[in-house]
Amino acid sequence: MRELKVYNTLTREKEPFTPVTPGQVKMYVCGITPYNHSHMGNARPFVTWDVIKRYLEHLGYEVTHIQNFTDVDDKIINAAIGEGVSWDTISNRYIASYFEVMDALHVRHADKYPRVSEHMPEIIHMVEKLIAKGYAYVIDHDVYYSVEKFDDYGELSGRSLDDMMAGARIEVDDRKHNPMDFALWKGAKPGEPSWDSPWGKGRPGWHIECSAMSNKYLGDTFDFHGGGSDLIFPHHENEIAQSEAYTGLKPMVKYWLHNGFITINSEKMSKSLNNFFLVKDVLALYSPDALRFFLISNHYRSPLDFSDERLNETTRSIERLGTSIDNVLELLKMPAGPKSAEAQQLLEDAHKNEEAFEDAMCDDFNTALASAAMFDLAKKVNIYKDAVMNTAVPVDPSVLSEVKRVFKMMTDILGILEERWEGQKANASSKDYDELMDAILEIRQECRAQKQYALADAIRDKLAVLGITIEDSPQGARWKK
Repeated sequence: MRELKVYNTLTREKEPFTPVTPGQVKMYVCGITPYNHSHMGNARPFVTWDVIKRYLEHLGYEVTHIQNFTDVDDKIINAAIGEGVSWDTISNRYIASYFEVMDALHVRHADKYPRVSEHMPEIIHMVEKLIAKGYAYVIDHDVYYSVEKFDDYGELSGRSLDDMMAGARIEVDDRKHNPMDFALWKGAKPGEPSWDSPWGKGRPGWHIECSAMSNKYLGDTFDFHGGGSDLIFPHHENEIAQSEAYTGLKPMVKYWLHNGFITINSEKMSKSLNNFFLVKDVLALYSPDALRFFLISNHYRSPLDFSDERLNETTRSIERLGTSIDNVLELLKMPAGPKSAEAQQLLEDAHKNEEAFEDAMCDDFNTALASAAMFDLAKKVNIYKDAVMNTAVPVDPSVLSEVKRVFKMMTDILGILEERWEGQKANASSKDYDELMDAILEIRQECRAQKQYALADAIRDKLAVLGITIEDSPQGARWKK
């Protein structure tokens, strides 16, 4: 198995990956708070982790993937009050919306999506144990975690407790032992959802949910924990403090991975800044493949600036890749001939590109460099196809089958153009569109057969004005938009 290196936020270094259990990977990814439709900033981590999961499986690991839904939260409660509906009406609506857009983006489902509302016994048990061990204290109906009791607090974010106190936005509560102490359990307020607990009716604080659910499904120590870089502090810092105090074991997680922000004019995209774009709205303008490829076009730890220009660029890139896939499939249907120097060169190039792709992905999942290897292979396929069509180079099906394997491995790991390999034109809007184009091409071919070349060319030129390109070959004409 290849050596995989990952950048660990905890150590601030690239480290060789060694799983907790040989042959297995356990990973937890922080999910959404479902109070609105998912925006582009929400989408990046889930597409990123989908690619990571696909690559880990490609390396031969058995992956267990857990991703939560924070379905009890102030934002959800406020949205429910504003609409005059129940809190779970809001959360269920936007969880359904999440799956709709992520399915469109080819994000494969996690093994389990635990919800806060379904894990109150586990959360309450963890809070009780933290109190018993002296890491938490009760005030009225609230429970707080005492950060000063945890010696390694601040290790993940790399800041001292004093620095964090100076820079953090802290809700004022004079009852707390330390201003940085955070809520594990919050006493119920009128009109809010609540659950029975030893401290009275209430609901969990934000951070405890992920500690309880990751521990239940992945154990005391697991391989990967992921999320956006905005979660490093306080959320993930607090998760470590809770979980390691609860279990008495270190580390909670071997490798912490965090993706960079999506920005607009170098400013973070977020609902609070009102500069966000909903995924469903972007998908109304751009194909899922183009949008997904945009989200992985930079290294996952780097910022990614959102613009129509970038999305138009990725749209063109996806179509170039699609044309190369079409060329592979078309060549495989052609009569086989003897071996040729051109075919041997294509085979050697494919294996070099495969090595480059694997090297990039093993270097902290560098999708930008991996994509460069994929595009280079696509270019080599096009060169070979031109040689077959224009200089009578014979087709070598054994070479093309191997090229298809390599090319498809790349697109499968990146999660793009899945339908194209099945011979579907992703740019056709409907079955009727396909049938209409087939009829037009049939009429045009009849014109050519009757030597009405001017009329055939006129049909081709008119379609070109509409953005539809006709390509003639010995096997017949084909079209693309």
